[in-house]
Amino acid sequence: MNTVIWDGKSLSDLLTIEFLASAVGNVLAAIAILIVGFIVGGWVRRRLVGLGGKHAHLDITLFNFLGNVARYIVIGFAFLFVLNTFGVQTTSFVAVIGAAGLAIGLALQGTLSNVAAGVMIVFFRPIKIGEFVEVNGQMGTIKDITLNFIELASVNNVQIIIPNSQVWGNTIVNYSSYDTRRAEWTFGVGYGANLQLAEQTIRDTIMADERSMTAPEPFFQVNNLNASSVDFLVRVWCKSSDYFAYQADMKRKVKEALDAAGVDIPFPTRTIVQVEG
Repeated sequence: MNTVIWDGKSLSDLLTIEFLASAVGNVLAAIAILIVGFIVGGWVRRRLVGLGGKHAHLDITLFNFLGNVARYIVIGFAFLFVLNTFGVQTTSFVAVIGAAGLAIGLALQGTLSNVAAGVMIVFFRPIKIGEFVEVNGQMGTIKDITLNFIELASVNNVQIIIPNSQVWGNTIVNYSSYDTRRAEWTFGVGYGANLQLAEQTIRDTIMADERSMTAPEPFFQVNNLNASSVDFLVRVWCKSSDYFAYQADMKRKVKEALDAAGVDIPFPTRTIVQVEG
């Protein structure tokens, strides 16, 4: 068998060189496509997140989610281009991915339920990063919202992770949703106390605080006649950000003011009668 020679190289050598050159070219092209895909995906994400950050009325959480989705879509198309570069039929590949996705979906129902709930949270926005909430019996400030879970920082600055399925499927108490809150106290005075003096002392003490709001109108009324005390129910509005400190401060100030005014504050007592046998 005769071997064809060109410039000192056999045909098999030329074919090998051509194959290697083609393979190296495909690899370099694939690397270039992936690099461009990651760069473009990151740029698209930054643009979307930046758009949300420029406008205070837009929810940055939603734009973070959309940015991540856009980035993964761009990277996904980059991988499809890479497969085309190596001659892989993407139509059949997509079908395989669909079948695998169905199998994985059945195996990961719990995880996918968290993702589905995360999508609902992001789009309907019942909670936002930075808000103080109570979810599934846990209370804290929202630090992060992902497609799988939300992260809370408790009042003691302890990290709390709650799966999204337990967030969307439960009652959410959002203490930061409204700008104002109504603080409420019950102050008891003795039956022998001057009720008019007691009410005026409580009113003057609380309304003298700059955090107390005059509108809506405050409420000061005798609410209950207990076994050993006459109870005043007090309701005053304040800013949500002041609520906890304001409510605690008023308890002490009112107690000190009632003491200074000579108004008796009763406390449980027990009388023991000893009968001589």
